[in-house]
Amino acid sequence: MDKPKQIINLEDVERAAVHTEPFPYAVIPNFIKSDYLSALVNAFPDVSHRGSIPVSSATPNSLFQDFINEFEGSTLRDMIAQKFSIDLNEKPTMTTLRGYTSQKDGRIHIDSKDKLITVLLYMNSNWSSDEGKLRLLKNNHSLDDYVEEISPLAGTCLIFKVTPNCWHGHKPFVGKRLSLQLNYLTHDVALTKHLNQHRFSATIKRFFPWLFNRSYY
Repeated sequence: MDKPKQIINLEDVERAAVHTEPFPYAVIPNFIKSDYLSALVNAFPDVSHRGSIPVSSATPNSLFQDFINEFEGSTLRDMIAQKFSIDLNEKPTMTTLRGYTSQKDGRIHIDSKDKLITVLLYMNSNWSSDEGKLRLLKNNHSLDDYVEEISPLAGTCLIFKVTPNCWHGHKPFVGKRLSLQLNYLTHDVALTKHLNQHRFSATIKRFFPWLFNRSYY
């Protein structure tokens, strides 16, 4: 039997510092090993509308599916749990894909209370715009009061603990902006709720696109 690929740069994840202010977070610039990065970017499933879709609704190729299996696997889970001092044992996971953003995206927000940890991974081969760079904020009323700005370049990963003050956002960007989001959730009820919301939203946007801002195409 062939040895499973190790696509994630676990050594860099382990070495990454966890910042505590204004909320616990870590940034890993080279989350994906260089041998696989370009192929994974090219294999990113087609998401032809604004918003997120569950990865289970996509049809990834074998390499991308291998990555998802590792992304949602126990090795990374245990490493994150240790780094952020949180029990993630048997917590359900949800991975979603995003392909585009519009003027409606990037507003300052925190993640919902039924998410324990958020892992954001960007998959854009280049990024020249000042817009669309994620900012980790000190408050909920100013995009300019931030502790770190993260360009959505391929392989760049942000992991943060969901807290009442995990404010983040970005200047609106209209266009293609590829990312994956992995969440560790509080319980299975939360997983069902989020999956149903994403699937319903994706269906509406697919069949009734004129209801949404599609100028980014």
